[in-house]
Amino acid sequence: MAHDHHASEHRHAHGHGHGHDTDIDWSEMGPLLEAHAELFTPVYERAMAWLAKEVTEPGLIVDAGSGPGVVSCLFAEAFPGARVVAVDGTEPLLERARARAARQGVTDRFDTLAGELPGVLDELDYPADLLWASRSLHHLGDQRAALAAFAARLAPGGTLALLEGGLPSRFLPRDIGIGRPGLQARLDVVQEEWFARMRADLPGSVTETEDWAALLTSAGLKHTRTRSFLLDLPAPATDRARDYVGAVLSRLRDAGTDDMDAEDRATLDRLLDPADPASVHRRPDVFLLGAYTVHTAVRPV
Repeated sequence: MAHDHHASEHRHAHGHGHGHDTDIDWSEMGPLLEAHAELFTPVYERAMAWLAKEVTEPGLIVDAGSGPGVVSCLFAEAFPGARVVAVDGTEPLLERARARAARQGVTDRFDTLAGELPGVLDELDYPADLLWASRSLHHLGDQRAALAAFAARLAPGGTLALLEGGLPSRFLPRDIGIGRPGLQARLDVVQEEWFARMRADLPGSVTETEDWAALLTSAGLKHTRTRSFLLDLPAPATDRARDYVGAVLSRLRDAGTDDMDAEDRATLDRLLDPADPASVHRRPDVFLLGAYTVHTAVRPV
């Protein structure tokens, strides 16, 4: 599963209405979350083009767990006839979403809704033709119940789209010239351990087999589809990509101290030291490659 995104944005609380991070300075985090989401714009645009083949002329699009609204505003661009509602549990991030919508000239059909998922969706004025949930579902303890709640807010013929899973991203060659080769493969294990702890600590956490098509079907939806989208930002990385890689590795370093050996910790420290020529801030071989999977299903008419 591609949980690297969670090691940065999500561990800082990506504002998806989870409510389990309360000490975040959102005025400080907002620009960082926005910049990181912008880095993934190619993935979102390709996913929207795929969705548009079957979701034709939606009246209402809901971004459930919108954060600062980068994806919400991309939906407004991709579907110019739709009203878009960005839903999130963090008002300062919704303020950024509204400001972004204003800059892009879509405020006449852009709204925000503050509250915890999935219950806040009951406050929508009318059912959604497309409900998008990008890495927000797994922050809810009972994912099956949350999916049922998502499905209930769809209009007949409406589509639920989940971005969950995919492949762990890669940033560096297998042998980076310092430490033992294969660092990122070992960090995958650290990430999975962190993710398991995060899930177990959620209020009302229920263990669920992550067969998304089966879960969508269990929510009463039909016509499940799945497709993955590639993010391929080759070396040499841009400053924005380097910043993202540094954020991911920093979160893993902080979260996984007990799950990695001393040599890997020392390697991470060098990778994160801007003064070190071997750091991700300076080395020429940093890249960003990942695959992100979207699962869809339709509410029967």
